[in-house]
Amino acid sequence: MMTRAWLILADILVMLLFIGSLILFYLYPPSKINEETLPTLSSTVIDGFYLPSADLTATLTLEDIIRMGQEMHTQEWGIKNIFLTRTLEEGLAQNTLQVGDPLLLRIFKQEAILEVWMRGDEGYKHIKDYAICAYSGGLGPKLAEGDGQSPEGFYKVRKKQLNPNSKFHLAFNLGYPNKYDREHQRTGSFLMVHGNCVSIGCYAMTDEKIEEIYALVESALHQGQKKVWVHIFPFRMTEENMALYTDNPWYDFWENLKEGYDYFEAEALPPQIKVENKRYCIYESDE
Repeated sequence: MMTRAWLILADILVMLLFIGSLILFYLYPPSKINEETLPTLSSTVIDGFYLPSADLTATLTLEDIIRMGQEMHTQEWGIKNIFLTRTLEEGLAQNTLQVGDPLLLRIFKQEAILEVWMRGDEGYKHIKDYAICAYSGGLGPKLAEGDGQSPEGFYKVRKKQLNPNSKFHLAFNLGYPNKYDREHQRTGSFLMVHGNCVSIGCYAMTDEKIEEIYALVESALHQGQKKVWVHIFPFRMTEENMALYTDNPWYDFWENLKEGYDYFEAEALPPQIKVENKRYCIYESDE
């Protein structure tokens, strides 16, 4: 819950900084644009923002600038969360898929998001996102029993790891420690995705959300999928995000995780993942 609170606070601070910059822009405008060098500026795209046709010599009020900023923020927020706002039924219908089709889950700690991907005719399709209610610790892998940290890495869920009678409503075990964790002498047990919105090393959902997620995992396994991959990352592993953490002690580990992230992003198929020489090794998908 503290993690979600910090994320909300960070978003508020970003918005305040954005509005502040707009106010400064209004109070101290840059020099006048040379209309001869930019004759069609009013109907072009600059720095990723579309400027509708308008008279550039017209004076914008402070209220206009703030309103524009709020509209841009709202639109961007909507785009980022399209998979959060849609229902599971909508996501399945839009991709012509059904409960029981092959499944892959991705978890992003920093964003507190669990993504649902399901196999279609041309690879896996992004079906829906669920907000994680609670997880433990910060960015970085789990190292030891009782360290209060949630794991990062590549995990597999099989039938025997399902627990419909969990005291946390419903649960499935991530299979921590996996081979990679064991080779690095990491310890821990009963690391789950479960309900009840409380976490001591697990990824906890609300009961309503875990019911949908659990049903997807259970149905896929009972209809022939041998294992459901759960890829757990500290954040979305873009080059831009990685550049922010070059001095982090876990940077080398995250670079290794990024190899699996990049493969799935490019191929829309889960790679074969093996552990060799204490590293995750990424091979071509066998699906």
